[in-house]
Amino acid sequence: MQKRKRRSKAFWNNFKFKYKLTVFNENTLEDVVSIRVSKLNGLSVLLSVLAVLFLIASVIIAFTPLRNYLPGYMNSEVRAQIVDNALRVDSLQQLLERQNLYIMNIQDIFNGKVSVDTVHSIDSLARIREDSLMERTEREAEFRRQYEETEKYNLTSITAQHDVDGLIFYRPTRGMVSGHFDENKKHYGIDIAADPKESVLAALDGTVVFSNYTAETGYVIGIQHNQDFVSFYKHCGSLLKREGDKVQGGEAIALVGNTGTLTTGPHLHFELWHKGRAVNPEKYIVF
Repeated sequence: MQKRKRRSKAFWNNFKFKYKLTVFNENTLEDVVSIRVSKLNGLSVLLSVLAVLFLIASVIIAFTPLRNYLPGYMNSEVRAQIVDNALRVDSLQQLLERQNLYIMNIQDIFNGKVSVDTVHSIDSLARIREDSLMERTEREAEFRRQYEETEKYNLTSITAQHDVDGLIFYRPTRGMVSGHFDENKKHYGIDIAADPKESVLAALDGTVVFSNYTAETGYVIGIQHNQDFVSFYKHCGSLLKREGDKVQGGEAIALVGNTGTLTTGPHLHFELWHKGRAVNPEKYIVF
């Protein structure tokens, strides 16, 4: 016991032992600067410098746009700008395609390939080439064949129920059903495990009535459809439509994500309501 105390005391004394650092003039041998330091002083200075550097880095990250590059620190303004930019790009792409069709059709009118009598408006002039003038390439035909083969089970027209006569439901996203509808457990929809950034499609034609962020379910979008149907798409990564927008069945309205506190991974929680009551989506859509 005495030896331990002696060793501890010797170590502590050695740690606090001060060394004298002297800078002297070589010609006159006069001391210019003299500093007395110890290992304890050096460690204290080092920790102080590290604390100051950490504080400076924290201030820079907290009060500059650099924080937006860190995972989980993107603010709502930047997210809104990203969604707005995505909408602008989509609109510009559609406008560019429309203008290209218009110019190509004007050229065909001059060349005599399109009769002037068949053109009644600018809209008809922009659409006429899509089906009647543009020939399908072998690559496009092969793509269409593969796409139709993989998607032939995605559309479901339910005729056995009178409340859905004439409605064609689209599968909201590609993926595997990981959670089924269970009204007893208050799970009023189904979970579809999907790749992040996979497109989320509108199940039917309708109007966006809700498009916002919630703490529990992340980015959520809700659509009012005909015949008293309402669909909700939760835990999205980002939203592509705003409240009041008209959407068509099969149109991309959001991207799959993993937002909100009630989530365990990238997936889409899809709910279908009819006349104010949650219904099992699997009775209406083939997943």
